[in-house]
Amino acid sequence: MGRVLGLDVGDRRIGLALSDSGGILASPLTIIEHSTEQQDIAAILAVVKERGAERIVVGLPRLMNGDIGPQAQKVQAFTEAMRAVTQIPIEYRDERLTTVEAQRLKQETGSRKKNRNIRYDAMAAAVILQDYLEEQAVNRQQDEQK
Repeated sequence: MGRVLGLDVGDRRIGLALSDSGGILASPLTIIEHSTEQQDIAAILAVVKERGAERIVVGLPRLMNGDIGPQAQKVQAFTEAMRAVTQIPIEYRDERLTTVEAQRLKQETGSRKKNRNIRYDAMAAAVILQDYLEEQAVNRQQDEQK
């Protein structure tokens, strides 16, 4: 599968997570403090190049009823601007409840010094990406069984 970059796009920060080269495990990577759309996209694509990511998965913050709300529209507009300047495949992943999961994970790992500075945004990106990776693994297994 190769490395996959996960994004949790917010108004102030973008959380980044990266999979291992086998596409099995997602880890929080870093955050990008929002500046301009162009600079944010350039920073993300620099990480893609530096880390050898072959795909980007963007969390789409749907409303609890599944509809696309104002925040999801912002994420879609940002993602479309990124698609316009890269050939890297970009997919959406439903991110409902990932912030809650990221907060739980951060509390569980909060005692480890190494993890203290990981922001919720990067943890949320890792949760989004891990869900995607697990779904892909299930799909591969089903394909192999056919």
